[in-house]
Amino acid sequence: MYEIIFYLTAAVTVLAAGSILIVRNPIHAALYLVIALLALALLFFLLGAPLLAALQVMIYAGAIMVLFLFLIMVMNLRPTQEQLPFLSAGWKVPAFLALILWLELLVLFFGLLPEPADETITVIEPKVVGESLFGPYLLVVEAAAILLLAALIAVLYLSRKKRL
Repeated sequence: MYEIIFYLTAAVTVLAAGSILIVRNPIHAALYLVIALLALALLFFLLGAPLLAALQVMIYAGAIMVLFLFLIMVMNLRPTQEQLPFLSAGWKVPAFLALILWLELLVLFFGLLPEPADETITVIEPKVVGESLFGPYLLVVEAAAILLLAALIAVLYLSRKKRL
């Protein structure tokens, strides 16, 4: 039964991530990105990494999405009156995908599934994650942070208005 929830969550993740590339409205793309990040957090939880799931929700679905919405505002990508999110049909599909994730979480947290016969899931402890990030992968984590900062500066530079 856990496999069904896993594959359903993976399908939601792929649909949401693919929809980010298709939609034209940047706010709808941000909604799909939130759904994809939350579904990825649920996948981490199902794979036995609750710390990574919590970090995924807090850092990516929370902080990074606030940054993306700030960039949408800075770049002045406001939708026109006919493109407002709650007046068009563009918000219904992300809402449906979020409902699927919400129902999966309710099933998991209230224990409506039978316990698996074999304990094949091993829980990754936070100490192991910390030792990995600040041990052999410290240089990679720092390089990714610098790359993200450079991309943010480039987007702000490219989106500024030309003054004569």
